[in-house]
This record gives sequence, C-alpha cells and structure tokens, in this order.
Amino acid sequence: MDLFEEEQKYIKAQTLHTIFHNEENMYSIVRMKILDTNEAYEEKEVIVTGYFPRMHEDEVFTVQGRFKDHPRHGLQYQVETFKKELPQTKTGIVQYLSSDLFKGIGKKTAERIVDQLGEAAISKILDNAAVLEGILPKEKANDVYYTIVEHQGLEKVMSFLSGYGFGTRLSIKIYQLYREQTLEVIRSNPYQLIENVEGIGFGRADEVGRAFGIHGNHPDRIRAGCLYTLEHVSLQEGHAYMTAEQLIEQTNKLLNARESAVSDEDILACLAKLSEEEKVVVEDGRIYLASLYYAEKGLVTSIFRLLHQDEEVEQFPESEFLLQLGTIEERLHVQYAPRQKEAVQTGIHQRMMILTGGPGTGKTTVIKGIVEMYAALHGLSLNVKDYGEKNPFPILLAAPTGRAAKRMSESTSLPASTIHRLLGWTPEGTFQRDEHDPVQGKLLIIDEFSMVDIWLANQLFKALPRNMQVIIVGDEDQLPSVGPGQVLKDLLEAELIPTVRLTEIYRQAEGSSVIQLAHSIKKGQVPPDVVKAQGDRSFLTCSGTQIVEVVKQVCENAKTKGFSARDVQVLAPMYRGPAGINALNAALQEVFNAKNDKRKEIAYGDVVYRVGDKVLQLVNQPESQVFNGDIGEIVSVFYAKENVEKQDMVVISFDGIEVTYTKPDFSQFTHAYCCSIHKSQGSEFPIVILPVVKSYFRMLRRNLIYTAITRSKKFLILCGEEDAFRSGVNRTDDASRQTTLCHKLKDRFLPENEMMEEDEENLSPYDFM
Repeated sequence: MDLFEEEQKYIKAQTLHTIFHNEENMYSIVRMKILDTNEAYEEKEVIVTGYFPRMHEDEVFTVQGRFKDHPRHGLQYQVETFKKELPQTKTGIVQYLSSDLFKGIGKKTAERIVDQLGEAAISKILDNAAVLEGILPKEKANDVYYTIVEHQGLEKVMSFLSGYGFGTRLSIKIYQLYREQTLEVIRSNPYQLIENVEGIGFGRADEVGRAFGIHGNHPDRIRAGCLYTLEHVSLQEGHAYMTAEQLIEQTNKLLNARESAVSDEDILACLAKLSEEEKVVVEDGRIYLASLYYAEKGLVTSIFRLLHQDEEVEQFPESEFLLQLGTIEERLHVQYAPRQKEAVQTGIHQRMMILTGGPGTGKTTVIKGIVEMYAALHGLSLNVKDYGEKNPFPILLAAPTGRAAKRMSESTSLPASTIHRLLGWTPEGTFQRDEHDPVQGKLLIIDEFSMVDIWLANQLFKALPRNMQVIIVGDEDQLPSVGPGQVLKDLLEAELIPTVRLTEIYRQAEGSSVIQLAHSIKKGQVPPDVVKAQGDRSFLTCSGTQIVEVVKQVCENAKTKGFSARDVQVLAPMYRGPAGINALNAALQEVFNAKNDKRKEIAYGDVVYRVGDKVLQLVNQPESQVFNGDIGEIVSVFYAKENVEKQDMVVISFDGIEVTYTKPDFSQFTHAYCCSIHKSQGSEFPIVILPVVKSYFRMLRRNLIYTAITRSKKFLILCGEEDAFRSGVNRTDDASRQTTLCHKLKDRFLPENEMMEEDEENLSPYDFM
C-alpha cells in the first residue's frame, strides 16, 4: 500500500531553511513552504520537526504526521513518515544533477546522463550504479552514485521499512549501521537485524523475511529463532541456559506459529552449527549463549584464583583484634554483638567473605567495623588525602547503583563508586579494567550484591588483582538481578566462600514495626493485624480505582508536614493501568511541582517536564558519570531560541553532577515521584508508599513486596487491598532461575571433577536427544 495515498493526511512542501539538524540521530527542525496539503491548515509556511535527513534548500518533500502545539514555539508538524519528491521531468533531473550536490557535474554532463537513462535516471542509478558505466569515468560515476545514495538512499530505505512497521528512528538506526548496503542486507538475511540492531525482535524480522521468500525451515530463520529464544529467556526470565528440550519446544512454538514447517531435527542441526560457530555452548544437555557460559566459567576461575594463593592473608592475634575492636566501639559509640564481631573478624582474616542478612541486622555497622579494623591493624590512614596516584587508597567500596554507593560513602565517610565506574565503563559498552589492567587496592567491599548479574560479576572479578581481599554484602531474599543469573544465591548455595549470616534484628529494639513486618514476610507470614496502624507504618484500605487519589492525598499530607519529594518515594510494580507508575507520576507531579507561570516547563510527547521535577535516569551514561537508576532533579530548561544549538534542552542535577539533555535524548529519563520496585533496589527513603492491588497480580511476589518494604527508613504506608497483599506474600517465584554457577564452582574446587567438565564441552547437541 502506498503510504501517501490521497485519503491520508499529508503536507507537500519546499524547504526554506533548516533551523536545526543533528547528524548523529538526524533530529531536524525545518521551516518549509507549503505547496499542497489536505490538512486543515491555512498558513503558507510550516515548521516541521522529527527524524529525517538534512533537507537542502528548495528540495521538495511530502511528509505525514500530526500537528502538535509546542508550549513555547506554537504549532509544529511532527513528521512520522516522509518521502523526497524526485524531479519528474528531464529539465528537473538535469537541474538536480548539475546542482551543488554533485561536484564536477555540469549541465552538459547531466543532460548526457538523462539522454541515455531517461526520466527514471535517479531510480536506475540507485538500483544499479553500473548504469553510469560508459557515461562517466569510473571515479566520477562512483561520486554521483554515493551522493545520490546519501541523499536518496535513506528515504528509499525508510519507505521500504515503514511498510513493515518500522518507525522513523528505528529505520535511521538500521540505515546508519548498513548505509548503502541496507536493502541488500535486509533482502539477503533480514534476521541479521535481530543480532545487530537493538529494538528489533524476531517477529518483525520474520515479517520482512517472508516478504522475500525466507520462511518455513530456511536455515537463516531457524538460526535466528534459536538465538532469539535463548536471548529472550536470559533477559526476560534471568536464565543462564535452557535445556535442549526447552529450547526445541520454545523455538518450535516461535517458528511454527503460522505453519508447521520446522522439525526437531532442523533445530538440532542448527544448534550443531551454532556450536561450531561458538555462538552457543552445549554442555550436558544444556544450551547457553556463549557470553553467559563463559561469564559463569570466568567468574569461577576468578574466585578460584582469589581463594587459592601462595601468599596467606595476614593473621592478627586475638588480643590485638579485641583491643582494636574495643577502641573502635568506643569511637563509633556502638557495641558489636557476637555474630557481628565474628563477621568483622572473618572479613579481616579471610581472602573472601559473604555477609548476608535482612534489614535491621546491622550489615552497614559491620561494613564500617571492617573498614575501621582493617585500617587499624594494617596501620593505614583513612584520610583519602594522604594517598596519591602512585600510592592509591587501599580500601575500595562499590555497589551496583549510584544511590547504593552513596549510602556506603555516607556510612563509612569514605569514597564509594558504582561497579561500572570502578571498572571504567565506556560509552562503547566496554570496560577499561580487566585481567590485564586490574583495579588497584587491597580490600574491596561490594554492597547490594543481589543486584549483580552474571555478566557484571564476571567483569568485576576478573579485574581484581590476586592479592585483594573481597567482601560481598547482600540480602539473599531480595529480588534477583534484572540481568541473567542469581550470583549471590549461587555463591551461598555452593558453600565454598566463608559466610556470616546476620539474623538478629537490632533496629527492632528501636521500635521498628516495618523491620518486623519485613522479616515476617521473609518467612511467608503476614501479621494478623497488618492493617492496624503502627507508629511507623499504616495500611490504607482502598480499591484499585481509588489508588491514585489515595496516594495523592498521602503525599499532600506529607508535604504539609515538611517532607519533600526527595523524602517520599512511591513504589509500584507496573507502568500501565489506572494504578500504574505512569498514572501515579502524572498525579504526583501536581502535588510536588504543580504548574506555575514562573517555572519553566517543556513538553515531550504526552509528558510535561518542569524545573524542580524529580526524575529517574533510565540508561547508563558513563561519560557523565550518571547511571541507570540514579535520581536527579531538573534544574534548568532552555528553549531552542535561547541557546546555540537551537534546540530545547533540560539540565538535570544528580547530586551535584549536572547533565544536559537535548530533546532527542529526553527518552533517557522519566519522572521519579513513583518508580518501579526493581529501580528502587539499593536505595532507602524516609517515607515509602506502596500500593498493592489485584490489578498488580501478575507481578506480585513475596520477594517483590519484601524488597519494596525494606526500602523504608522511617515510615511505610501501604495502601490498597489486604487480600491482594496477603496473596502476594504467599506467592513465591514460579521457578528458580536456571544457572550452573554453583555446579561449576563445586566442580572447579573438586579436582576429580575437572576432567569430566572438559569432556562435556566437546559434546554435540545430538548427544542429548
């Protein structure tokens, strides 16, 4: 179907002036003269915005989209699809080819091209550059071809892709990757898009494949289906592998949704080839993506290396340890309980230790004690200024998120960083620190380790020097990592690393009913008086349709009592729906940062951002030292006419780090008055408001509710339906994540099993059917 049929709304216009154009993502703002339109718009000129290639003066485009009223700049036409109008007459084509776009092509040469190729000259050249042979010298012919490709190829690609549901931005991303080979790549094997372009799934690539006759049991299709299935279960369900039976069943379901053309034998043959290509690893009936298999294996190797060294950890006499502990207790005004004392002593004298326990059990107190004890026994200063580049500070503190790192820093008065920053994560997605250039230090303490997936754990541990002591801290009952694996759980289950579990609740003595509730939930129990108001928590009963108003009222009361948006955090498990994160954010913005004539604001789609808004970073931005999950505040808004880039911008402060975002990058953050429970991990807030209703049922699990409740430092306000809350606590994860880290650890530490593991790596998929 022609995307520009008469009945569809369109504007045909001539370029007058390019106000702004970003070559990287092709976001453009252009003033155009309207030549023809069926839109209800009477002006002679229009401002069009969107993602499209640079429009040169006098070029004619037909665009489709919709009018949007910009709060600052008025009515604009947001482009969704576009088509460059090629000259249709001999005179027009000659004029086009002899323009400034084509260096060295004068009017006579342009006429010669048109005489031989006719009025379809441009299309013929785009389809086959060889048509210029004999008309122009080879070098000049190539120049003409690539110039046309540059200015016409993207439009052709986008026109083609739009027919298969590809949006403008995704089409540009594809074109920027493959350039003039785009259509050739897509026609020959559209399934490459799944592997090479983020945001393209199997269904969309399969639709394109069918258009070119690639369907049924075509090898490229089966290959893509197998890899897509493996990747999908790793990212969506957290598994490190699938059994051969699982993979065959799910891949069959994917590939045979329309026709039963793919057999088990077809999939097995494909797996054998993928194994030869080292895209997957087959071991004992399990199929892994290669990156996940080697991440598990690499982590095992690193842990073995750290635990088995010729040089022993320095041991200190009991008397000296106790003397220093007494001094530390006096200085910190604490008294360590026997299990906490054991944790400090184990952490000092072992190569590695795992410290685990629920909220209020004193993990932070132990971390502080280990830092102080390590410095005292080794005669070290805890003043970072006493160290330099040649003599780096020996104690490293790290956590998966910026907020968790900040908490470590506040509790120890020492610098702490994200794991990504410690490893030198780059915008290209690589790490500067590795086994060849390890981090520098003597003691590493990693907090909130339940959030660390197998990929990051492997990168971290292979970048640790041989003589480093490592302390892993985490709560095994919290949500597992967003990425694949369950590293903390597997390390605990292997029972190879010295472990101290803190079970006694110390904050309970301070009257924290929130901590009591959390530990009850941990055991799968809900107190009979859960809806009864306590000093630090309450349960407001309401229906799902009332959630937004109830939460809004609670926040208004908190604001009246002097609490800010930073103090109050609403947590919910789902984004959509009447009680979802999006609806709650829209309502809470009006509570904490209502529209004000003196406060600048800017629209992005259906969302309005204002100076003073609390926002959440959604992607890692290492060049700015801002990472996924960081919470900041919008401190400035700049309109296009106020800055050199001639584009709307916002500036967000993340605890003093100011980052500027232009309009195309607004998708990198969102409002944070309400955020997901997963995004809240590693953080604590004075007040947590947790709605729990039946409409969340698909997401409600014990570890989700437990994680949310343990984010509260002072007050917890539950609201919703009691039976939904009880049902959620009673539900555990349907199935454990499929990992083999624990198995590999035990094999590695038991020499008699090493040969067996090597033999298994050489098995083929056929050995398991």
